[in-house]
Amino acid sequence: MDLYFMGTNAGVPSLERNVTSLALRLLDERRSFWLFDCGEGTQHQILRSPLKLSKLENVFITHLHGDHLFGLPGLISSRAYQGGDTPLTIYGPQGLKRYITTVLELSESRINYKMDIVEHDGGTVFEDESFRVEAALLDHRIPSYGYRIIEKDQPGKLDTALLKKYGISPGPLYGKLKRGESVQAPNDKTVHAAEVLGKSKKGRIVTILGDTRPCPAALELAKDADVLVHESTFLHELAGIAHTYHHSTARQAAEAAKYAGVKELFLTHFSSRYKNNEQMDRIQQEAEAIFKDTTLAVEHVLYPVDR
Repeated sequence: MDLYFMGTNAGVPSLERNVTSLALRLLDERRSFWLFDCGEGTQHQILRSPLKLSKLENVFITHLHGDHLFGLPGLISSRAYQGGDTPLTIYGPQGLKRYITTVLELSESRINYKMDIVEHDGGTVFEDESFRVEAALLDHRIPSYGYRIIEKDQPGKLDTALLKKYGISPGPLYGKLKRGESVQAPNDKTVHAAEVLGKSKKGRIVTILGDTRPCPAALELAKDADVLVHESTFLHELAGIAHTYHHSTARQAAEAAKYAGVKELFLTHFSSRYKNNEQMDRIQQEAEAIFKDTTLAVEHVLYPVDR
């Protein structure tokens, strides 16, 4: 599991940074990647990345401001030309379906894969045997959501040597034992999962927030997360402007990370006024003064999400 940022700017792109887009790469877990927001130019950023559009499985849009979704119609259209023929599901706030269908209809764009658009008002928006994704409404000028991606605990490894001793070969019985069930060995011995199953692997939690002021929902989504991705549009000297425009400062992001008990904080969504290394260093220092394990997201860098 890795994070890969393809846009870290707020509002408009700059020569240094593109507008918001973030991939959660899940190659080991499900041989795919998920995309969180899709600002203008995202498909160009993907061309410069180790990602392949054919492996895109889900898109999660935080809110309907242009810097978070203007790249979506082009990406949807291009995906088919880059080998994408598997289903694609796009999640986001109310109005997302009308936006996508209108653009595709007026541009007479045709796609040759199954696409579902799921509008939500928060709660559990996705769940399968491996992951659950929860969403909650944040505090922004328009409905903006944060997402909590929960990897479910994985069963430990089976003691194959011991199973061989019991006469149990790979097959359906392995599956039952991994699910915690007891099975009958060929010699009629009852084998309990606890005897042959190692310690389970605890799942990871990644929280990715949309644009927001500090709010309780952000803290709930981030509680005990392994990684928190939080907007950091301004330095705290501009806290008044941040509040007026429904954004957060670096200090406020760090305070959220500390209060929620996360392990690592990634800052993104920087105002285009911050261009040089000195200014970016100030953002880093402001957050680190409160929460040490802070990283300023850099585009086209892979960040592993460790267990």
